[in-house]
Amino acid sequence: MTDHGNAALAAEHPEPRREGPERAETANERQAFLRDVLEGLSRPQKELPCKWLYDARGSALFERICDLPEYYPTRTELSILERHIGAMAPQLGSGCAVIEYGSGSGLKTQLLLEHVRHAACYVPVDISASALADATARLQRRFPALTIAPVRGDFMHPITLPPEARRAQRRAVFFPGSTIGNLHRDETVVFLSRARRDCGRGGGLLLGIDLLKDRATLLRAYDDPRGVTAAFDQNLLVRANAELGADFDVDSFRHEARFDERLGRVEMHLVARRDHDVHVGGVTFRFEAGESIHTESSYKYALTELRALAALAGWRCEQVWTDEQAWFAVCWLVTA
Repeated sequence: MTDHGNAALAAEHPEPRREGPERAETANERQAFLRDVLEGLSRPQKELPCKWLYDARGSALFERICDLPEYYPTRTELSILERHIGAMAPQLGSGCAVIEYGSGSGLKTQLLLEHVRHAACYVPVDISASALADATARLQRRFPALTIAPVRGDFMHPITLPPEARRAQRRAVFFPGSTIGNLHRDETVVFLSRARRDCGRGGGLLLGIDLLKDRATLLRAYDDPRGVTAAFDQNLLVRANAELGADFDVDSFRHEARFDERLGRVEMHLVARRDHDVHVGGVTFRFEAGESIHTESSYKYALTELRALAALAGWRCEQVWTDEQAWFAVCWLVTA
């Protein structure tokens, strides 16, 4: 799980020029969801991309997870930011364009923007038009003098930065929440290389990462006794039924968190309780009792490994801030 989510924004006026893009976004997203489900359930180890966990209900459930005592990442990263923001913000420099992958509108984004001197602009990047509109409106109310230039796109693919960002004295990416942990190691290098190109010469990256720790702490964070994480995970099946006409029997799957020490990652799985068939998109998928759908990976890093991956992508780690238990870190990287 990562500390982000998308908020739904309803259109208030039904004129065609506003309805069309919204309809197209919904239709395209549904087609992409169906493709990922059909492809993922056809693999020997059934798997679904974690991005589909975050519909409106999934995002609301994740907000509840962030408040659980077992789920340490959100509050730990926020405490690091609150304690050290006075040292972090000057690293970005005056007149910097702040680029955030994901439409941040919460405390972390506001905290950074409050402390950056004379920010040239703030550029939220998100694949969802509604999430961008919501974040832009919220932050514009909070920072009326700040230029906000949203970019709709997938930050795992090349994006075109707005003129306000290209003209800035410097560009820096803000990527909190350990969202990078959802990427496999090879994807991480690709992502960091793309972020370096977005920042350009002299750019920076303020990155939140979850650090390796004991198995018990990790598993509690991803399988809480109240069952909120289980509901969040199972909501992926609820969403497939509602949006794709699938016939998952949600109660026939249980949530399970696993820690793979070799790969250094926590995995979330939906495990079939019994033998049964599931139908979606005109295709039948057989589930045997004990067979699972892998719904999320969350990699945990040693700082030495993070530095090595960053170096492969052309970054140099200049400064690291952690909590007292060294459970989480916020790193400042600069282009090498």
